[in-house]
Amino acid sequence: MVDTLPLWESGSVNDVETLGVRPHLEVYWGVRRPEGKPQAAVVVLPGGGYGTRAPHEGSPFAQLFAAHGITAFVCHYRVLPHRWPASYADAARAIRLVRSKAKELNIDPERVGLMGFSAGGHCACTVGTQPELHHDAHDDWVGKYSARPQRLILGYPVVSFVTNPHQGSCNNLLGENATEEQRRRFSNELHVTKENPATFIFHTADDGAVPVENSLNYAAACSRVKVSCELHVYASGPHGVGMALNQTGLKGWTGLMMDWMKDWWAM
Repeated sequence: MVDTLPLWESGSVNDVETLGVRPHLEVYWGVRRPEGKPQAAVVVLPGGGYGTRAPHEGSPFAQLFAAHGITAFVCHYRVLPHRWPASYADAARAIRLVRSKAKELNIDPERVGLMGFSAGGHCACTVGTQPELHHDAHDDWVGKYSARPQRLILGYPVVSFVTNPHQGSCNNLLGENATEEQRRRFSNELHVTKENPATFIFHTADDGAVPVENSLNYAAACSRVKVSCELHVYASGPHGVGMALNQTGLKGWTGLMMDWMKDWWAM
């Protein structure tokens, strides 16, 4: 049975339903190690164009992390009809909540990662790149715990709203009349600094929904400021493949990701 943690206090203006549920975390407990040391954690943001949340980009990855001794949290963040800053506020709150409950959850607050796919990847890299962009008035952990993860994992992410953008994600987050200034604010390749978390990125070169330039430009931005970034671009594959278990040429990507995470799950 999967445990749950509400993101917001009952009665909060943020504690509202989308897709039939209120914002919450599904908890997948990492395999316990005999010595009982605090474990690493990863918060997972499924994709869906800021209009839905894809199930295949949530629990399968949480289960994979848990099997390697990393406690994972699938974040059911707000999407349409909620626009900015709802999704960001939920993702930032999720990181702060996990850190605030680190002792109770047996988690190392210095090893908290954030994973996102497609538009969930945009939300993840916005939090990772700009963790102080918005402070929700109802988040009582603001100022007490950082929202910036120690590691960032991005699967075929939307990164930019100005260069090779995914227009649907932009419209759903900001509305159809977003200004150039707003588009640039949410183009995360423009805001990478040396403070950014180490990043792992997976994309396919012929992604027909979110152009691979999103990942290439983000990786290049990381390289310019010497932030560790591991980028894997596969020759071909459709958008939204998740674990890609039925894609012969792609299914090895999760093994590469777990190798990149090995120093977390081996501790």
